[in-house]
Amino acid sequence: MHKLHLAISLTTLLGLFGMVGGTSAAEEPIKVVYHVNDTQVASAAMGNINNHLNADPTAKIVVVTHGKGIDFLLEGAQDKNGNPYNIPVEQLMARGVQFDVCNNTLNSRKIDPKTVLPGVKIVPSGVAEVAKLQAREGYVYLKP
Repeated sequence: MHKLHLAISLTTLLGLFGMVGGTSAAEEPIKVVYHVNDTQVASAAMGNINNHLNADPTAKIVVVTHGKGIDFLLEGAQDKNGNPYNIPVEQLMARGVQFDVCNNTLNSRKIDPKTVLPGVKIVPSGVAEVAKLQAREGYVYLKP
């Protein structure tokens, strides 16, 4: 019983320290990496991201693409209905979303980096970027 009382007291003190000591984990923005490796899911992914930001405007979102997933981030890319992808991408960027394209994919597919939409970040490796964001920067992983 004494150990239970001590545990409850310690938990209460830690909770109070967290409130007095600064920002609690609940106040930190949620960081999310959306992993896209197929452009066929790009429209759905961007819809999910819009919904995500509508529910939590403070979320920090990075979209990491590689393989066939980079195609919607290239100049002139259109969805199956002929709608350009650059418009929803630019709208999400204006809401703070970062889009990353894998340089390994650009090299292996012989795609000129100049054809990547303005504002999109080229990272050395898409899969390595996903791993880094999760392991080192505390991002939650979502795969649309």
